[in-house]
Amino acid sequence: MIVPGSKLPEFRTAACVGVEKGKEFKQISSKDFPGKWLVLYSYPKDFTFVCPTEIVDFDTKLKAFEERDAVVLGGSTDNEHSHLAWRLNHADLKNLKHALLFYSPALAQSLGILHPEAGVALRATIIVDPEGVVRFAAANDLSVGRNVDEILRVLDGLQTDELCPCNWKKGEETLTAKLKKA
Repeated sequence: MIVPGSKLPEFRTAACVGVEKGKEFKQISSKDFPGKWLVLYSYPKDFTFVCPTEIVDFDTKLKAFEERDAVVLGGSTDNEHSHLAWRLNHADLKNLKHALLFYSPALAQSLGILHPEAGVALRATIIVDPEGVVRFAAANDLSVGRNVDEILRVLDGLQTDELCPCNWKKGEETLTAKLKKA
């Protein structure tokens, strides 16, 4: 999996951005959001059970990400047409406000998020700073959903550019390294 400190590989991919006839799809590039933090998340497959719970939670918290100058982009190794079909057939997904990307096998491989046996995207989250540097990368087993509040907490910590202790939350004190005198 891609690691913090790595440069995000450039990509351009198809995405499902809505359900309105004629406005369903768009090409999205890693270069489309200058000066913004990117929160990329992937899930294994459309038409599954855990995935929509995460997608909906990301979408309900979009304002919180936007307040942090972050853009949220989700997706799986299913293509944009599958994403559209799922959105049209799942009441909770119809009105999503964020794009669902097609993580092609090549893109998923470049990010290191392709499950080695299942051949689908891992349930992964990657946070990229405005300079295109990966600052956070994590993956869960295919069967366990992630915690979107934790992703917001990590983003808050990264944006302080300071030392943040375990369970730190925005507004709390950060750490300062103190040297002991002999």
